[in-house]
Amino acid sequence: MLDGDCGTGNPVDDCWRCDPSWADNRQRLADCAVGFGRDAAGGKNGRNYVVTDPGDADDPSDPAPGTLRYGLVQEGPLWITFARDMTIRPKHDLLVGSHKTVDGRGAAVVVGDGGACLVIHNASHVIVHGITVRGCKPARTASGGMSDGDGITVFRATDVWVDHCTLENCTDGLIDVTDASTRVTLSNNLLRNHDKAVLLGHSDDFTDDKDMKVTVAFNRFGPGLVQRMPRCRFGLFHVINNDYISWQIYAIGGSASPTILSHGNRFLAGEAKEVTKRDGRTAESEWSTWTWISEGDMLLNGAFFRSSGSPGPDVNTPSFAKSVSLVSAMTDSVGVLSCKEGSLC
Repeated sequence: MLDGDCGTGNPVDDCWRCDPSWADNRQRLADCAVGFGRDAAGGKNGRNYVVTDPGDADDPSDPAPGTLRYGLVQEGPLWITFARDMTIRPKHDLLVGSHKTVDGRGAAVVVGDGGACLVIHNASHVIVHGITVRGCKPARTASGGMSDGDGITVFRATDVWVDHCTLENCTDGLIDVTDASTRVTLSNNLLRNHDKAVLLGHSDDFTDDKDMKVTVAFNRFGPGLVQRMPRCRFGLFHVINNDYISWQIYAIGGSASPTILSHGNRFLAGEAKEVTKRDGRTAESEWSTWTWISEGDMLLNGAFFRSSGSPGPDVNTPSFAKSVSLVSAMTDSVGVLSCKEGSLC
């Protein structure tokens, strides 16, 4: 927890959590992101909107004022907060529009719980902060098909930041970033009790993902995870100062020649086990040229990282990255925070 001067060493948290009056200037949060999603403005400089109704309309094109869905589809920047603790069970995927912030601080907000969840599709400048996403189920889409039941889907979207969320027990993935999405940061999240945690990249044939850039920083993976922490394709991925609490199959994996920098992560294996996994259909003669770099990682209980390739010009350690010795302190408060107005969060 925070001490008197908020010195966690976590650059995101130390940007705003030191202020006991955080609730009077919620939009300060938009200046605190790091990594590839650092320019995600969310609803900065927009109106404030308070969710008062946890319900959802049968017709997603006609949401009721006061609901989360109504706020997410409004034109222009909007900073969305919640009047009280609530569980929202969407009947259809919650489509998040551009320039929106979903800010759960000060309330215990659960999205999913047997309903659909969040989809950031063809949108930009989105911040999702401080909510629990769990129990997400497939839902019928506007085209008549069914969604996969992911927790948070980022699809053809740019400048996205997901921070201090707790995600678990969804039908498919917890977070998917696909279909030429880029400039995304996933930070300070708690991901647990799930099989396929984080997918970055649509498929081995979808070459538009070559421009994807995603930062995965200060998260805690586990307990109860199996694989994809994350699984990467084509793009450039910075995996920085995360805490890995065991894994069943692998922690970091990929195919289609992704570039991965793993810096200052703590990998705690339950037994002697590889951190990394290349797609089994790819010959070693090919994957050995992929740039997968482990830099200053802590490998415990027999964990081992199989590096490949060479650093090259794209693999530069970001300025916010810290020593692995600080990971425990920096990830002490991952997931949804307990925030009360008038006191440190």
